[in-house]
Amino acid sequence: MATDTTEWRKSSRSNGDGGDCVEVSRHGIRDSKNPADALTTEWATVRHAVDAIKTGRFDR
Repeated sequence: MATDTTEWRKSSRSNGDGGDCVEVSRHGIRDSKNPADALTTEWATVRHAVDAIKTGRFDR
């Protein structure tokens, strides 16, 4: 579970004006504008989601 000691990494595709920031950690995924509402899960699930995003699985 994510705690305040969790190290979060911001997406390299996040824009520089503070919007559209997705962050990931070994414990979940969150929107940096609303960090209290992180989706917490197992690392394998986070890794699977990141891989799917990188390969364009969710592209429209």
